[in-house]
Amino acid sequence: MKVGLHTLGCKLNQAETSVIGSRFAARGFELTHLQDDADVVFINSCTVTETAEKECRRLVRGALRRNPAAFVIVTGCYAQLRPEEVASIDGVDLVLGSVEKRRAVELAHDFRKRDTPYVEVSNLRHDNGFGVGYTGVEEGRTKAFLKVQDGCDYSCSFCTIPLARGPSRSQALDESVTLATKLVNQGFSEIVLTGVNVGDYQKKEGGSLYLLLQKLHEIEGLKRLKLSSIEPNLLTDDIIALAARSDRLMPHFHVPLQSGSEEVLRRMRRRYQPAYYAERVRTLVNALPDCAVGVDVIVGFPGETKAEFQETVDFLCDLPIAYLHVFSYSERRHTPAATMENPVPRDERRLRTTVLRTLSNTMWTHFAQRFVGTERNVLFEQPTESGLLTGLTDNYIRVDVQADPNLSGTVQRVRIGEFYDGRAAGILVGQPKAPISKSW
Repeated sequence: MKVGLHTLGCKLNQAETSVIGSRFAARGFELTHLQDDADVVFINSCTVTETAEKECRRLVRGALRRNPAAFVIVTGCYAQLRPEEVASIDGVDLVLGSVEKRRAVELAHDFRKRDTPYVEVSNLRHDNGFGVGYTGVEEGRTKAFLKVQDGCDYSCSFCTIPLARGPSRSQALDESVTLATKLVNQGFSEIVLTGVNVGDYQKKEGGSLYLLLQKLHEIEGLKRLKLSSIEPNLLTDDIIALAARSDRLMPHFHVPLQSGSEEVLRRMRRRYQPAYYAERVRTLVNALPDCAVGVDVIVGFPGETKAEFQETVDFLCDLPIAYLHVFSYSERRHTPAATMENPVPRDERRLRTTVLRTLSNTMWTHFAQRFVGTERNVLFEQPTESGLLTGLTDNYIRVDVQADPNLSGTVQRVRIGEFYDGRAAGILVGQPKAPISKSW
């Protein structure tokens, strides 16, 4: 039997889907893409935006059009928060919450379609256990995602994640190091630490993310280490200093902002103001001049005036950042923001989203062009269909190179050439060939 796996949302979801996929494989399933004619459909859902929920429903319908007899499993945050709504989607057979997803293979039993969906969702409010650590594998087997933290104790007024994931809890330090060591011994060149709020790692136990990063640096053979995301108030001076002197912790940080307006941040219940955020980013870039800083921004938050949106635009333009992840505000049930006055019209939200995505493209072009003609370390992934090797530099620039496919999974020195469609042509340092053309 074939199982089609699909992940919506964050890298934490990706890690969990990968592990669950390995459990299907251990039962003899062939892992395939959702678009294929799969016998079992597994969707790890997201509920951060209304769009993510619509996409989940669309994916279920599409999978059943391809194979009406497919056994459909939906899990993740959407299933955790609104299991009845997910169960009402025609063709869904199994609805599992955030805790139950790890038992998807067992709970499906014989994988025969049901007249009535089976739903199993736990209450996470008092869940203080971390559970089994997840290690997910990126396609190409060069990068592994290691889940070290889950849940969130923050109370941002727009966010449902604390409801969907429960309170903040962390994997034990020794267990995290043991799993990371196992991944390195399996041949992975890069480990990405994932979680809902990774910077909160082990704070309740008196530990810290900095201590974990120090311990991971002791693993022999680990080439690259990254954080999936870190809150600005948790991006400490010691983490920045470690990154500046490290040859493993990559100069690529994703630091959520959400708004450059002091008043909007207050309504969002964020734990910082624009001046503090700017200080953290400038401290980071001063220590790591080539660092790529990615930024999350929400536009159209309730009550956001045109002047407040312009504050965000001006604030972003004044920062040394590389790119933006832009989200149009989406009303989420059971959040304070959903009942706030003066909602921004949806057309205006879309317009503001377009403005910031255009700005992001400009930012990325300026950032990436700085490195044309320079040399960077690139971790090569699997060859592309055109036969090129592709990979990311330490600071997140995608580079395509004509090189021996056997270099997949290795870190090589590459000279960066021209950019086309957001990616660069390059040549291996010491290689006599000319850079590849834009013919790809």
